[in-house]
Amino acid sequence: MLGLLIAIVVVVWVARYVLKKYPAQPILFTAGIVMMVLTLVFGLGEILPAKSSTGSPWLDIIQSISMAFSSRAAKLGMIIMLIGGFSKYMDKIGASTALVRIAIKPLQKLGHPYIVLALTSILSNVLAMFISSASGFGLLLMVTMYPVLVRLGVSRIAACAVIATASAPGWGPAGADSIFAAELCGMEIVPYFVQYQVPVGIATVLTLAIAHFFVQRWFDAKDPDEMAGKDVSAKMTDDQLAAQESPKVPAFYALLPTLPLIFVLFFGLVDLGIKMDISLATLVSIFLTMLIEFIRHRDGKKTCIDIGSFWNGMGLQMATVVTLIVAAETFSKGLISLGAIDTLIKGAQDAGFGGIGMMFVFVSIIIAATLITGSGNATFFAFVPLAPKVAALSGISPVLLILPMNFVSNLARSLSPIAAVVIVVAGAASLSPMDLAKRTFIPILAATVVNIAVTLILFF
Repeated sequence: MLGLLIAIVVVVWVARYVLKKYPAQPILFTAGIVMMVLTLVFGLGEILPAKSSTGSPWLDIIQSISMAFSSRAAKLGMIIMLIGGFSKYMDKIGASTALVRIAIKPLQKLGHPYIVLALTSILSNVLAMFISSASGFGLLLMVTMYPVLVRLGVSRIAACAVIATASAPGWGPAGADSIFAAELCGMEIVPYFVQYQVPVGIATVLTLAIAHFFVQRWFDAKDPDEMAGKDVSAKMTDDQLAAQESPKVPAFYALLPTLPLIFVLFFGLVDLGIKMDISLATLVSIFLTMLIEFIRHRDGKKTCIDIGSFWNGMGLQMATVVTLIVAAETFSKGLISLGAIDTLIKGAQDAGFGGIGMMFVFVSIIIAATLITGSGNATFFAFVPLAPKVAALSGISPVLLILPMNFVSNLARSLSPIAAVVIVVAGAASLSPMDLAKRTFIPILAATVVNIAVTLILFF
């Protein structure tokens, strides 16, 4: 019980400083180290097993961090860095913008504003698989799709609600959280994506679109927007428009961001004797894109300069996502070493909670933490390493805990008025982030309920 009480105090401390906008990594590192130190001070457990120990329990604290860096940076970290670099390269050459512009073109020809709104929700949820930044994707949609929706007669806040939830499902084999989730489930990313994320994700995306159709139409009828039906593209600031400027490229460039997914799925589903994982698929896509760029421009120097965005993107992922994963593992290690998780599970079992009850507990923690911090990734990476242990002690498959945590950490982000994507989208339309979060509440709630229900129906 002492370990659980210490863990609660530390978690409250973490939440306090994250709310104060402290970077998540040092806070999680500090919290994990403090919990491990208190574990040794009060004799509550060990840090590392004997075979991995340095011989000093105090040095084992640092050794556990070193081991986390070694294991995560070597494989998972490299995958995340490659995908992040590829995404930056696609932005640099204008392929990401080309993908969005071509994808939304058919929607502009439809006349019914709220049907277009719902279809925009579906399309953007699919396109989000190929664009890693939720806030960057949101700003791109604000420049491309937002004026179209408002001209059709949709209110500004309704259009923004759909755009703010564009990355809400958070599915796809290129997401850092999805890759980490697959690893914790003990499987490769393609089986995890195809067998688990796709069926649950489809139901979630459709629910989100249907909810937006009815909810936004009802709110717009109740409180009409005087700007609906007008061209609001002129309202965009020069900085917002410049942020999404990209070079004019051939139409087929829209396919380039999808190449890794195409390669992985094709060779994963068709047996040609070739093993194509996400790292190999990303590197092949990079080389093909460089070749296309060289042939198109006939300028080797430009091609070499542009590929610099790939290296910069890799470095950015190392500095943000990979370090966040290691910091979160240190935090989780502290919770485990205190015995807090064992105590929590035993208490839940004594109270009559089974494995499904623990799933709801963890999902609730993820939602609450995401609303408070505005970051789905930070909360997901902090708590999901605990899932395999909790699942084993609760007698359920790890995927029953990890899959809903994976989805709701992204869904809840669109409910938080301090989430970057909500702030960016609301700011571009001169709206209040809190008002925008109110418009996303019902669609996200409906999608979350359906997401958990479908997970239980299909995989319990």
